[in-house]
Amino acid sequence: MPITRKCRDEEAESNGDDANGERTFTSFMHKARWFVISQTVGDEFTPPRLPEWEAERALAALDIERIAFTDTDGNCQGYARKRQIAINPVAQLPHKTLFHEAAHVILGHTSEADFTDTERTPKNLREVEAEAVALLCCEALNLEGANFCRGYIQNWLCPAIGYDADAIPEKSAQKIFRAADQILRAGRLQPSDETTTQTEP
Repeated sequence: MPITRKCRDEEAESNGDDANGERTFTSFMHKARWFVISQTVGDEFTPPRLPEWEAERALAALDIERIAFTDTDGNCQGYARKRQIAINPVAQLPHKTLFHEAAHVILGHTSEADFTDTERTPKNLREVEAEAVALLCCEALNLEGANFCRGYIQNWLCPAIGYDADAIPEKSAQKIFRAADQILRAGRLQPSDETTTQTEP
């Protein structure tokens, strides 16, 4: 796994080659069981296409109510409270925002304040977790928005885990995968739900 690092270069600093005496270099860190598709053998990989997915079906199955958006901040894309979510009618990517806000509910972020004896997830990490769920859902359903998710996650990640850390905490990663799976499963149409054409007798 490539890691880009900065270090102070005393020689460059003394020669005046670099104004701040820093240089950037790439090193590699071994991550057990990590590999890329090009390192595998077999037929060319084709991402599996998921069955049709329906937002209202998912929300009903997850016991999440969609309410009217009433926030006066036009830059706010959506919000979640208790087991309710609201999506800005002019949200840039409403499906991504829906995944993000539903994730806040499923991950328990909206109910944490009700339990004062439990540790509250820091806001930065809550945003990372919810947006990572949105990223997985967008990618799985082949929907636009994954690139925006990545930028959003990077913006919140360092303050969430500390600038010296190199990954999302394992506990958060497990929660992210579990929540994304719940959302995707909840919205899938079953074969019996799909309309079939009727033939004339």
